[in-house]
Amino acid sequence: MEVKESFIKGLFEITPPIFKDERGFFFESFSKKVLESIGVKKEFVQDNQSFSIKGVIRGLHFQRPPYSQGKLVRIVKGKALDVAVDLRRNSPTFGQYDSIVLDAEKNNMFYVPEGFAHGFAALEETILLYKCTNYYNKESESGIKYNDPELNIDWGVKNPIVSEKDLLLKHLSGLVEASEI
Repeated sequence: MEVKESFIKGLFEITPPIFKDERGFFFESFSKKVLESIGVKKEFVQDNQSFSIKGVIRGLHFQRPPYSQGKLVRIVKGKALDVAVDLRRNSPTFGQYDSIVLDAEKNNMFYVPEGFAHGFAALEETILLYKCTNYYNKESESGIKYNDPELNIDWGVKNPIVSEKDLLLKHLSGLVEASEI
């Protein structure tokens, strides 16, 4: 597998080799050994899957400690811009984000560790699957508004479709001021 680390320490794009022939294709969609080789020694305890029509933005979501989640995200169908915002207070990249296009044709994955907000924009009809290092905990869920002007994320979609719940999220500065991060 090809592994590329982001300029933000801890974020990785992982792209497996794909073996194609006249019957179709085969690839490894998960390898504990590959993750351990890049320092990810977490156990994944929950898999989540979502379907989104073109133009949907989900996020930016995170869970507060002790329920923080690391995620290994991949696309089963379609294409999405996947975004991770560094919320680690002692990190030199706190408040910065990185993004990659996840593509079902490429079968690339994005590892997002604990301490990050995560979201994505469906660039076409998309099925997204992600493995989590912790269980969902409603009381610890939080998030950052997708159009936070300080982050200035170009989601790559016009007229985004965003849930009412996500529209009510705070900006990053509001979360910092309220000591919610």
